[in-house]
Amino acid sequence: MHWRYNSPVAIRILSPELVSQIAAGEIVERPASVLKELLENSLDAGAARIAIDMEQGGIKRLRVTDDGCGISKDELPLAVSRHATSKISTLEDLKRVGSLGFRGEALPSIASVSRLTLISSTASDAAGWRITADGGRQLKRVMPAAHPVGTSVEVLDLFFNVPARRKFLRTERTEFNHAESLLRKIALSRMDVALELNHNGRQVSRLRAATNTATTEERLVEVCGSHFVEHSIYVEHEAAGLKLTGWIGLPAFSRTQPDLQYFYVNGRTVRDKLLAHAVRQAYQDVLFHGRHPAYVLYLALDPLLVDVNVHPSKHEVRFRESRLVHDFLYNSLKHAIAQLQPGHSSGLTRQVAAVNESPHAHTDFQRPSAQSPLPLRLAEPLSAYRAFYAQSANTQAGGITPDPQEIMPPLGYALAQLHGIYILAQNKHGLVLVDMHAAHERILYERLKQEALSAGISVQPLLVPLIVTLSHGEADTAERHLDTFRAAGFELDRLGPDTLAIRQAPSILSDIDLKELVRDVLADLTAHARSDRLQVAINELLSTVACYSAVRAHRNLTVSEMNNLLRDMEVTARSGQCNHGRPTWVQLGLDQLDKLFMRGQ
Repeated sequence: MHWRYNSPVAIRILSPELVSQIAAGEIVERPASVLKELLENSLDAGAARIAIDMEQGGIKRLRVTDDGCGISKDELPLAVSRHATSKISTLEDLKRVGSLGFRGEALPSIASVSRLTLISSTASDAAGWRITADGGRQLKRVMPAAHPVGTSVEVLDLFFNVPARRKFLRTERTEFNHAESLLRKIALSRMDVALELNHNGRQVSRLRAATNTATTEERLVEVCGSHFVEHSIYVEHEAAGLKLTGWIGLPAFSRTQPDLQYFYVNGRTVRDKLLAHAVRQAYQDVLFHGRHPAYVLYLALDPLLVDVNVHPSKHEVRFRESRLVHDFLYNSLKHAIAQLQPGHSSGLTRQVAAVNESPHAHTDFQRPSAQSPLPLRLAEPLSAYRAFYAQSANTQAGGITPDPQEIMPPLGYALAQLHGIYILAQNKHGLVLVDMHAAHERILYERLKQEALSAGISVQPLLVPLIVTLSHGEADTAERHLDTFRAAGFELDRLGPDTLAIRQAPSILSDIDLKELVRDVLADLTAHARSDRLQVAINELLSTVACYSAVRAHRNLTVSEMNNLLRDMEVTARSGQCNHGRPTWVQLGLDQLDKLFMRGQ
């Protein structure tokens, strides 16, 4: 098939209608796009309650009503005119945008591809006023209309005058699902605003404003589900002019898809590769292969440090100090996850203690400062610890009888060993089941990492340098980060425009493909200005050592040995998961056990 293209014609100025429709193509993709713009306008107007009415997935009709400040009669024509906005007036305003919308294109763009009616009233108006636009054609004059303080925008027959765009819309159910997904994001960004959604005359959801812990939890349950609330912790950390708050799911609450991930920058929902990469890195040591973390996170920073005008739909942002933001987010979440030891409860009201470390504390491959100190009971050399668990124990030692006045430890006390695989323990909540190999594996792994941290990086000069061929840009990146590689134990030389020589490498990586590793690190440095590939490679080797050193299945342990393992779990970072991301223990509460035996029914 041969395609025909328009022949060149004389340069001319486009008609206002065509200009508006081109602008609409950047902003309006489907009903959910319209809903996003209207909701953001309502929020910027200070609305406390917003009602949404849709028909046929928003294709036939979409109406948004709010109780915001409203628009005066004289400003209604400007509201549906291009390049008119109340949100910025100077270049300085544009540099530190604090509102959700600001471009002054949304309403005229929507009006150019629909039949739009705008009714609004302010506190100083005796009555409301109405203005209409039909496919971007000449506006009808402003007419009086009854309306309380606030604004209603009704959009009818989306793309009625652009059939080529309309045929790309999906089914009513699909379009409504997109709109509902958008509303969930807005609902989490502004929990203080009451939201109501109706579709085809039926109420779909009604979210009351969150004013306290109980209503905040109610909003989270409505949007993310009760399971997320039950298996998440609240985090809060502030440093270097950045503040992170929100909820992160426990590693065991991971997902097969990244479908429960909400991130907000200064109240604006964003999809940002830099932020996603930092979160992934923070979880990398505790997630099972192929799983995704769940989170609802809010990042606040000076508007001058973030550019929100890089994309028409404003889904993407650009940070002026991307490295600072990445490291702050990574370190904050990494420390929060490291503190998830038995005894740290999950849930909305539980907060992980903030860390005081500056986001500038690390450069790419420097050894991180010791974690907020881990009171590891593994003070003896690792070899002695291995020998302790390797002792033959064919018979169980006597049980432990704790002092009644003693506070029950989080994992309680061992009762027995099941099939040489699981430890059964009793704590104040009920029954604890521990996978002894998985738990011991994590304990040894964290111990090995601490020992490696203390000993520093052992390096090995290469008798024959390894020659790496790269692109010119990759070689430039390597030259800019020579100190970064040197801090990790690598010695690199640039031999030519696209050639590097590896002259020295960490001893522990002697069996690794160093050329491929350097290429991967450079790819990370190019994309994210940092890389954790080397630390990941080292940790994988330490993890393997820990796996082979951990107590094996079917090894009989004495009650004393089992209790020592439980105590070590309680003070070891990330002890809820083994090195491969599998859970190391589960809790069966008395209420769950009662249900199994139908007690009290």
